[in-house]
Formats: sequence, C-alpha cells, structure tokens
Amino acid sequence: MLETLARSERKLLIVDPCSECEDILPTLGRAGWSIELSKLSSAREHRCDVGLIRLQASHLEHPEPIKQLIQASGTEWVAAVDHGLMRSAGGSELIGQWFFDFHTLPFDAERLRVALGRALGMARIRRHGSVHAPAEDPDMMVGQSPDIRALRGLLAKLAPTTSPVLIQGESGTGKELVARTLHRLSKRSTGPFVAINCGAVALSLIQSELFGHEKGAFTGAYQRKIGRIEAADGGTLFLDEIGDLPLEMQTNLLRFMQEMTIERVGGHVPIKVNVRVLAATHIDLEKAVAERRFREDLYYRLNVLQVQTTPLRRRPQDIAKLAEHFSSIYASEVGRRPRRFSEAAISAMLGYHWPGNVRELANRVRRGQVLAEGREIEPADLGLGNLEDADNQAMTLYDCLFQAERKAIDAALIRCSRHMTKAAKTLGVSRPTFYRLLHKHHILEDDPSNA
Repeated sequence: MLETLARSERKLLIVDPCSECEDILPTLGRAGWSIELSKLSSAREHRCDVGLIRLQASHLEHPEPIKQLIQASGTEWVAAVDHGLMRSAGGSELIGQWFFDFHTLPFDAERLRVALGRALGMARIRRHGSVHAPAEDPDMMVGQSPDIRALRGLLAKLAPTTSPVLIQGESGTGKELVARTLHRLSKRSTGPFVAINCGAVALSLIQSELFGHEKGAFTGAYQRKIGRIEAADGGTLFLDEIGDLPLEMQTNLLRFMQEMTIERVGGHVPIKVNVRVLAATHIDLEKAVAERRFREDLYYRLNVLQVQTTPLRRRPQDIAKLAEHFSSIYASEVGRRPRRFSEAAISAMLGYHWPGNVRELANRVRRGQVLAEGREIEPADLGLGNLEDADNQAMTLYDCLFQAERKAIDAALIRCSRHMTKAAKTLGVSRPTFYRLLHKHHILEDDPSNA
C-alpha cells in the first residue's frame, strides 16, 4: 500500500513523446513514477507532479502553447532536447527562461532520474511556500500574518451589512482592495462597484462627476450625464481619498447620505438611489475635523463601521508570499515564467522599511521580473541593492528585532532546504525553540519529511 501511495504522489506527464521517450518508460516506472503521455494540444487536461517535454524545432516556431502550459501547471518541467536544438538561440532561450532543467538525447537513465527527482523536490518546495492564489486574480488578499487574518475575519462580518464603512490606512496598504472585498462578499455583489478618487478630479468637475448633469446645465453639457452615485445604484459606491473632498461638496454628499436622493446639476427632480457607501482616506480625519477641514457631521455619517489597514513593515511575514503573488501576476508581461527570489533578495525585502507599502512591493517585483537576467531575482533587480537607505529609516526597536529574527529564520530555511533540525542547528537554537519561532512568525511547516 505504501508503494502504491508513493507512486500515486509522483505523477510524470510526458508531452509530445518520441521513440526515445517510450524506450525509457519501463525504467522510470521501476523508479516509482506513474506516467501519462499527452500531445501538447491536450496536455493542460492532465495533472502532474513533474512534466517532461520532448522539445522539437516546431515548438520553437510557436512557443506560446508551451509557455501557457508551464504557466498554468504550477509545477516544474524538464526539456528533452537534441544537441543541435539546444545550441540554437531560440532553444537555449526557451529552456533558460521556462524550464527547471534539460536533458540532451540520447537518454541516460540515471541522469534523467536525478533530473526528475530534483524537479520534483523543487516543485514541492514551491507548492509548500505558495500563496495558493491564481495568478490571474490580482485582487486576492494575500498573507497569513495575524493582522491580515484578523482583517479577513472583520470583512466577513462587515460585508453583509448595509452600513457605511470608513477605511483608513497609509497609502499603498490596500484600501481599495478592502472595499472591493466588502463588495464581493456582500449581498450587492451582483450590482455595480463604482469607485471615484475624490482627490484626482478637478474642483470644477467633481459635482458633475458625483451627481451627473442635465443637457444644457452649463457650457459644454451637450447631453445628459449619469454621475458616479447614480451609476452605483443597486451596488457599492467607493469614495477614495474622501479627505480631499472640498467642503462645498461635503455638504452635498452629506445631504445625499441623509436622504439617499440626488439631483443632477441643472435638474430639479430628486432621484432615489440605493447604494452602500464605502470611503477611504490616508489622512487623520479626526484631526481634519478639529481643523475644520472636514465636516464633523459627515465624518460620523461615514464612520459607522471602521477598518484600519496595516502597513507592510508591521507584517513582514507576508512579504515573501506577496512577492511571489505579484511575480506570478507580472511574469506574463515579459513572456517568461515567474522568477524565483534569491536568498539575498528575500533578505533585502525583509530588511527594507517599505514606505510605499504593498503598492511599492508590487512595483519593485514588476521591475525585478523585467530586469532579472538569471533564474532568480536579485536585490539589484528590485532596486534594493544598497540597503543603507533602508537601515537609516526610522523604525521601532520591535520592528528591527522582529524583521531581523524573521530574516534569519528565512535564510536558515532556504540554506537548509527547509530541513527543520538543520535549520535550528544553523541558528544555534534548540528544535523546540525553533518551532516556537516558526509559530511566532506564522511559518507553517507541516511536512514531516522535513523533520
């Protein structure tokens, strides 16, 4: 039974096999591989632990199907290739960018067994540390830190209500993502989600943008325009950077929230609108109220329920998963597999203070995907080659100690291939102490084979 289980966990998919591939099948079967054969056109229908593609000249002429297969599979692939094809510019580039390893024909059974074993090991490591989020879902709320888990729980409670929610936090901490999540989990999810940045619209246009206007209401109003509030009818209205809304418009918005009716500019007929209002700001609205820059009555109308986002520097345990998530999203822009991050890159990210928060991390990972020349993204690719600026930034003692501790743990896990006993020994701590550190930093290690 154990032998059957082991084989079921080692599924090898061979794509576009040739006679050489068929000859090697019995040897691979004896080595514990459960093998399926497939043409490239139907390969995405199969699930596998490792993939082997018999790379041919025709594949180089149209490489996109191979790239799409590797991108969608979420595992590691080995290329079986002729010497001549390997030496070609197109062949070496495709293999270097997209494959974990390659094997030149004719097959050497022992070398192939080792290559497939290494690919399986790497695939398992990548799956173990993955964010479990599809690359095509950029709105996924990624992370397992206490703050992000508490936020997910809070949003699940707030979403079913119809009360206004005020979302506060630093720029780049995901306030719009919070708003979209509230909409997605609400009973209004089938209705529209309409967002407007109150600080990005010209003062002369903001009333028309919010409330709409009738034809002829002012010079240039050649036809009726539906405003953002009316467009959100039956759904959710998200007012981003509400603190930048002019005082005059705050009065109009307050009236709307009290009566849930609007009048278009140039119109005289009240229009009933059914929307849920979410607002976000990076400024201290209570201070703005005290300074008479924001209406107190509007503040209390908006601040029925509250959400506070956490800056990235206070949730360093999420940085690696977020980076992997963004790497998956942006890899398609440069036509390559998501690059892995080197140990040095992970250390650089953990040691950086992230003044721009998650938005800055996304931008740096995007840059890294474009600039990386090797198999891994290095600190310089992220623009983090010189950490002196990061070291000089103002950080609390807790932040410094927490990040240093996390940095040391991640480096030990990478250096020791996630072997717990070796990692603990590298850090000079006992195994129980090491597991307490893993628990503290929410690094979940549940694979007994790593013991």
